[in-house]
Amino acid sequence: QVQLVESGGGLVQPGGSLRLSCTTSGLNLDHYAVGWLRQAPGKEPEGLSCISSDDGRGYYAESVKGRFIISKDNAKKTVYLQMNDLKPEDTAVYHCATDFYYHCTGYGFSSGALWGQGTQVTVSS
Repeated sequence: QVQLVESGGGLVQPGGSLRLSCTTSGLNLDHYAVGWLRQAPGKEPEGLSCISSDDGRGYYAESVKGRFIISKDNAKKTVYLQMNDLKPEDTAVYHCATDFYYHCTGYGFSSGALWGQGTQVTVSS
């Protein structure tokens, strides 16, 4: 059974940084692309970033490009999201996700993607 468990969220001031972690089980990061999406209260889920299984190439939504960096450690079965220059509009629950594809199909995920439970990120002064 595949599980995705997020951690690293919290309260941060505008301009600050956080690093989220997604620890996977039952999923080989050498074979499957994994990434991140977020959902703010009352809003639709927003795909943010995806990292491909083979070359580790990252894909990003325009809203986070240049501020967020996705990476992974296959041996630790963990995917990271380094978030810099955080803004109040980044406040949301952040979820790790996978469509069980080898390559990312851009930075988003299908409606059938598997999500983790999520971790809350709040950006506020």
